[in-house]
Amino acid sequence: MLSASPASISTLSRYGWDDAWEQLALADDGPGRLPGRVARVDRGRVDVLTDSGRVRARCPVPPAVGDWVLVDPGSGVPSVAAVLPRRTALVRATVSGRSEAQVLAANVDTVLVTVPCEAGGRAGRVERLLALAWESGATPVVVLTKTDRLDAVADAVAELALSAPGVEVLAVSAVTGDGLDDVATAARGTTVLVGPSGAGKSTLANALLGEEALAVGEVRASDGKGRHTTVHRELVPFEGGVLVDTPGLRAVGLTDAAEGIDKAFTDVVELADGCRFADCAHDREPGCAVRAAVEAHELPERRREAYRKLLREDEWAAARTDARLAAERRGRSKTITKAQRAAYRERGR
Repeated sequence: MLSASPASISTLSRYGWDDAWEQLALADDGPGRLPGRVARVDRGRVDVLTDSGRVRARCPVPPAVGDWVLVDPGSGVPSVAAVLPRRTALVRATVSGRSEAQVLAANVDTVLVTVPCEAGGRAGRVERLLALAWESGATPVVVLTKTDRLDAVADAVAELALSAPGVEVLAVSAVTGDGLDDVATAARGTTVLVGPSGAGKSTLANALLGEEALAVGEVRASDGKGRHTTVHRELVPFEGGVLVDTPGLRAVGLTDAAEGIDKAFTDVVELADGCRFADCAHDREPGCAVRAAVEAHELPERRREAYRKLLREDEWAAARTDARLAAERRGRSKTITKAQRAAYRERGR
């Protein structure tokens, strides 16, 4: 049976434990196992938050931060005996280019997409992170940070809102505290902070926690970029639930994220319902409602291109892991090459 008394269940509830997790744990139970939540993963070891405190356990195949696990105390070093099925998962393609999935955080309820006010090219980064967040099954919130350095905060928020239809956009300064209550209200359940290095994720997390629990670093004045002060994903309990701080994401690859992309581009998807062809690529097809909206200045051209770019990237990632799609892509490539060669020969006559 689970080694969890009513008092310990109350302790675990601080980390997100509920009756549904209890039932899953009972179905995969063993003698003396402790339920707990993974707070940190490091070199084959995991830190697990249990009713007995923080436990350092072995795990041959490390789970993700946020996973619920059952720990076997054993006679020596504790070990992870089981990982409970995930409700949600924030997943990106690895930077290896092999389209392998990397789970950034598991069982997430809210994703705070943090964007520093001094960063240029915010729109593309925000759209990509929103697609990632929507695909996870969590609720995304865009947070414009370091607004104490910005004069026209309302204008910056309005600009971000154009790239985040249907998503709450908040402005915050962890230095002055402006907007902090709004972010705390939005941080429901298990909340993960994602964004580039120097976005102020750890500083914002410390402000929400009310203590300097996470290390922070300075950003370079020349380009506003920061060092990876946070080198591990780490789960920390706070009054509103739990926070997961993540290292800055220099590259955010998408994999199997078509639904998330559509949710990040609801304005484009709604327009696409009016296209003549159901499989319209919104490029040169006749009767394309998306292109018509761009020409009528009802949709920014940048949004159309960004949507098509992310879909192509997601298709490419799928093709690298799906032999059938890969074969189709090779076939299309050969057809295009043949057509180009024929055109060159025709020009040479």
